Amino acid sequence: MENTQSNEILKTAILMEKRGKAFYEMVAQQTKSEDVKKIFTMMAEEEQTHVEFLSKQFASYNKNQQFAKIELKADAGIVDEILSGDIKKQISAASFEAAAISAAIDMETKAIEVYSKQAAAATDPNEKELFSWLADWERGHHKVLHELNEQLKEDIWYDNQFWPF
Repeated sequence: MENTQSNEILKTAILMEKRGKAFYEMVAQQTKSEDVKKIFTMMAEEEQTHVEFLSKQFASYNKNQQFAKIELKADAGIVDEILSGDIKKQISAASFEAAAISAAIDMETKAIEVYSKQAAAATDPNEKELFSWLADWERGHHKVLHELNEQLKEDIWYDNQFWPF
């Protein structure tokens, strides 16, 4: 098996997704809230979908030295779940779950950077499309987690009267 830049980025991407899945599964196991558990379970399932997708690309690239054209659709349902009022009520801004959200934001940021960089450097149109698509999917995760984190932060500021007015 030839050790190319594409192989290396695919291996890195698979590893990142596996780590994300493990992290989300751990949070889901440790939370006391069923709704929060559902959210992190959904995130873990999405990461597993990424692992499977990237593994197929890795196999295709190593067999044919080209990326396969594989269709995937992002699940928009997670956005509504995460930003629901019930979820926000169950997460204290200083809780384990809030810390997990903050860590997840960092993981999604790293994934976006890696995928965007590879998309920009790619010369194969399928590779460019693959990594652009993954970067966009991770941007969706990042946006939702960031919005939830901001709302939790505002709640704690309000509760502790941190506002200057």
